[in-house]
Amino acid sequence: MTFSKQAFPDVGVSRLLRVRQWRGPVDYAEAYEVQQQTWSRVLNGEISDTLLVLSHPPTITFGKSGKVENLLASREELARRGIGVFFTDRGGDVTYHGPGQVVAYPIIDLRRRGRDIHRYVHELEEVVIRTLEDMSLSAHRDEGHVGVWVADEKIAAIGVRVRKWVTMHGLALNVDPVMEHFSFINPCGITDRRVTSIARLLSRHVALEEVAGLLVDQFGDVFGVGVEWV
Repeated sequence: MTFSKQAFPDVGVSRLLRVRQWRGPVDYAEAYEVQQQTWSRVLNGEISDTLLVLSHPPTITFGKSGKVENLLASREELARRGIGVFFTDRGGDVTYHGPGQVVAYPIIDLRRRGRDIHRYVHELEEVVIRTLEDMSLSAHRDEGHVGVWVADEKIAAIGVRVRKWVTMHGLALNVDPVMEHFSFINPCGITDRRVTSIARLLSRHVALEEVAGLLVDQFGDVFGVGVEWV
């Protein structure tokens, strides 16, 4: 399924996406607090839909469906390596965040976009697929697993929360992270497939800023909105 700029009717739909980007890694707890504050302002109509773009220090997060057995290292080992662990309220199982990864948290009012969570998740996947196309990489969905894949390797994880029809959390795209860190978990609870990154597939270093810019452009195209950097 693909989406055009006219995926939703114009009537009542916000035509502007505010984009806030951090240049360095942001602590997971701090980013979550910013999400909550932004969610409240979007819900109350104080600001338009907002996209937070950032990366995190090495962090493992569990979603509401997370199983502790998918953590393959002890808390002591993770602490020794400087990897934090958080239990959060997004959907999905366990995932990894870290430097070399573009994380995007869209705070979007679905009351003005059809109140369709399934479609919203497909749109997030479409944003990543088109971003990877811009990098000359062919990616696809897997009907059995949320996220984006190149061949049989996962390159982007998606986990969202929708409360009062306003979204939180979002996606993480592997640009050039420390791939060893994924060995400490069964990513998204999947045990029979590997994860990959843009840098690994292209056999070269890839700058986060380059990919983040492409990702934001594709958000604008897929969601059919103008982009305003704040």
